Amino acid sequence: MFRPLLIATVACLPALCQSGSPRIFIEAPDDYSSYISAAIVKKHVPAVVTQSKESATYILTNALQVQRASTGASGSQTATVQLVNAQTQEVIWAYNVRKYDASGYQSTAEAVAKHLKKFLNEHPR
Repeated sequence: MFRPLLIATVACLPALCQSGSPRIFIEAPDDYSSYISAAIVKKHVPAVVTQSKESATYILTNALQVQRASTGASGSQTATVQLVNAQTQEVIWAYNVRKYDASGYQSTAEAVAKHLKKFLNEHPR
């Protein structure tokens, strides 16, 4: 009896079960979009990441600046994101974060996801 329940629970991933959730297309440089996508899933952001810009409710744009470490110093990474309404092209949310560590991509992506989650929870569509 528990086995079918377990299978149903595993098959219903959070991002796939949110049929009324907004769809977000991520425009990010290089491989950074995969870090943001993973952070959105990890932080349980109430949204679905889509690969189709045409089906997106919002577009998450990103500017990424990386400063390499000099001898004896740690490097830094600054990410600036904007959440844009795909129909009106209006910026509805923006966030900027700087991290000083070796795992900068993951760290900045998780900070973005955390604050995006807060915004979407406070401003449901």
